[in-house]
Amino acid sequence: MLEARTVAVVGASERSGSFGQRLVSEVVRSPDVEIFLVNPNYDTVLGRRCVATLDDLEGPVDLVLLGVPDTAVENELTRAAHRGDRSAVIFGGLFEPDHRQSTGLRDRVAGIARAADMAVCGGGCMGFVNVARGLRAIGYVERDPLPHGPVAFITHSGSVFSALLRTRRHLGFTVAVSTGQELVTTTASYLEYALALEQTRVVGLLLETMRDPEHMRDALDRAARRDVAVVALTVGGSTVGRAMVAAHSGALAGSDGAWEAMFEAHGVIRVRDLDEMADTLELFAAGRRAAPTPGPGGIASVHDSGAERALVVDIAASVGLSFASISNTTQQRLADLLDDGLVANNPLDVWGTGSDTESLVAASLKAMAEDEEVSALALAVDLIAEYDGDDSYPAAVLSVAGSTTKPVAVLSNLGSAIDEVAATRIRAGGVPVLEGTHSGLLALRHLIDHSMIHRWKAPPVVETDTSRQRRWRHRLSTSRLGGAEVFELLADYGIPVVNARSVTSSAHAVTVADELGYPVVLKTDEPSITHKSDVGGVALGVADADAVIEAYDDLSRRLGRRVMVAATSPPGVEMALGLIRDPHLGPLVVVGAGGVLVEILGDRVVRLPPIDEARALDALAQLTVSSLLDGVRGGPPVDRREAALAIVALSHLAMELGDALEALDINPLRCGPKGCVALDALVVPRSSAGT
Repeated sequence: MLEARTVAVVGASERSGSFGQRLVSEVVRSPDVEIFLVNPNYDTVLGRRCVATLDDLEGPVDLVLLGVPDTAVENELTRAAHRGDRSAVIFGGLFEPDHRQSTGLRDRVAGIARAADMAVCGGGCMGFVNVARGLRAIGYVERDPLPHGPVAFITHSGSVFSALLRTRRHLGFTVAVSTGQELVTTTASYLEYALALEQTRVVGLLLETMRDPEHMRDALDRAARRDVAVVALTVGGSTVGRAMVAAHSGALAGSDGAWEAMFEAHGVIRVRDLDEMADTLELFAAGRRAAPTPGPGGIASVHDSGAERALVVDIAASVGLSFASISNTTQQRLADLLDDGLVANNPLDVWGTGSDTESLVAASLKAMAEDEEVSALALAVDLIAEYDGDDSYPAAVLSVAGSTTKPVAVLSNLGSAIDEVAATRIRAGGVPVLEGTHSGLLALRHLIDHSMIHRWKAPPVVETDTSRQRRWRHRLSTSRLGGAEVFELLADYGIPVVNARSVTSSAHAVTVADELGYPVVLKTDEPSITHKSDVGGVALGVADADAVIEAYDDLSRRLGRRVMVAATSPPGVEMALGLIRDPHLGPLVVVGAGGVLVEILGDRVVRLPPIDEARALDALAQLTVSSLLDGVRGGPPVDRREAALAIVALSHLAMELGDALEALDINPLRCGPKGCVALDALVVPRSSAGT
């Protein structure tokens, strides 16, 4: 499909402005492609022979472009399938005649194509352009020639497809695809193709829903192994199962958790809007990666405004972008260049008298570039039109870019004020022009993160304990576990749990409490009660036998005879761990703030198992409450490694039992300087899980 050399256009038209005319006018711009036009109303179209039906063609073609109404698509695709035509683009949205959206027509069309082993782009798409191979399968007029370069772009949105092809950015493409409904051929297949093109060095994805996840994960792994940056923007998200509402973890992960987990596992750069995507794609398309540094590194920036420098510093802090700590030698080099009263630091304000701007800016950038702690450089100016003809900024930045291998970019604080002549000159010299403070700084952070952190590595190998797996799958399939049994499950997987036992009488409760030592905690242990505190099912600080009897009698009378008696654990930071089952990706591990904070803050990260210790530590570091783990107001720091090992253990549980669980909650997991302990837990088995 993407490299078709024979193309049939069904619905070709002479009518000016019609879709059929545009379809023909675009495909005929494809060099070395044999084109056949089909429409019973014409003998010729745009001076080319036109036949009545596909059956009038000799032999199958590589690609059929279906520029026909939705009502005709099914018949035309059936004809193409019977002929042995290899692929098709379906532009229409495939609505039934009463104009309601219908899965019936779409399902039939998809079935026809699959039975014939045909690749299909669409329906409801804009088509595709293979710039690397010179094929234009689109029904809308685009630039000719389209810019050729290192970017592959695959999008569910037709509007964004057109917008990115027409952007003023310095973006050249290998292939760009508007995938539409993906009735047959999915984003994963297009991505796999794009990665097979040696010219592809960065990929942009705009995704509305997750399809073909296993194939997608394989393709993302291939991108990471090739060191091809993948930049993804999602709208909407993957829907978690309805059973997740019984567990905090499902609500905490939200509909976005599957995207987050998959992207983190495969080193995908995630952006939040189209401006950030455009800046990030342009920066990566320039081809330079952030330079390695002996220390923490960061960017260096040169400014012509003190106020705008402060603005950049503020926004950089908010997006997590660091400025490099430059050496004393670099500071002295800068001090020798600056006018009196200016301070030689990073970020650097060079604006003094305004004399000899080009040499001042160039020398300042060069000094920064030669500092070993600087990963990337930015000239942070507005790049406005200079009515006196001054071209100091373009000349300076292009000069420095030619003298260093480090990434160099222009960062504009006001995209609407950019002088297009200057920007075009700078971009032609291989220097990206980032068109917004926030989006540009995020792009620079993505560049540094991708070079320093997000490198592909094989997932950890986890050996399955088949005996343990078989034992717990059987128990989960035959009964709903009470609290004490859930603790037994967690302990079997190496997750520390509070010392606790289930009782069914006040006398037994006293016996257990005496053995554990006072004070103790009593909780309802009825399997049907998911959130104990919501129903008054927890008694804390129970100090003696009489209090145990009183607490047991109260709980059993209101909620049921099954009660759990647990030891009181030492104070610590409360975390929450959990599993949820995503319909596309399977079990996901959720790590978040625990206790009452689980719902108040919504502070969490979501990860795909298997998870090793390094990824677990990174998950902890991503949390907003991560600083609490370092100790607050003189309190001792939490043993982060022990917390990470609990996450790893939960990951092992997910790998062995994930298909038998809808959800699992550990909340809270109380963490302190001597380790972590699960104080409460909930398991929701899958009703369909077998043994």
